[in-house]
Amino acid sequence: MSGAKSGGDVERPALPATSWAVLGLLSFGEELSGYDLKKWADWSLRFFYWSPSFSQIYGELKRLENAGYVTSRMVAQETGNRDKRVYRITDEGMEAVRAWAREAPVEPPVLKHGVMLRLWLGHLLEPEQMREVLARHREYAETMRQRAEADAEGGRAEEAWAYPVLTLKWAERYYASERDLADAMLADLEELERRRP
Repeated sequence: MSGAKSGGDVERPALPATSWAVLGLLSFGEELSGYDLKKWADWSLRFFYWSPSFSQIYGELKRLENAGYVTSRMVAQETGNRDKRVYRITDEGMEAVRAWAREAPVEPPVLKHGVMLRLWLGHLLEPEQMREVLARHREYAETMRQRAEADAEGGRAEEAWAYPVLTLKWAERYYASERDLADAMLADLEELERRRP
């Protein structure tokens, strides 16, 4: 596996950003199961980066364990269900994710916007179809804004989550702007229809 050197000339495995995201979830210091990680990712990461499947999470955990960045153990469940595997970040993993967060180049976001693509192809749609697409997007954006707002509010009680809460506030503002853009596009569409003979 190819590696990358960082501050102390330590050879680190080259990992995809999704690995760093999972390791980042573990960096808060709690021992978590794959189910817990999925829940935490859905609580915060889904608003701006990734809504992973269980298979993706377990694949990343295996990769991280092979790299020595996490350890796992089986624990008995109080309910009598089968034992579950829980994961904890290692000191080496904490050092690696800290170095990645500090030193990795920030990749610009790539806009892949299905609604904009449909608008771009608006000449192939009836005006009411385009209005419906924009209205559905507006509704989706407002729903996501409300969820981000609620999740941010729920996370304020835990001091360790101060930065995830700030990220959720960013998500809340982002989805508010998407909602407002949909409103503006609906007005632009109406203006375009008025100008046509």
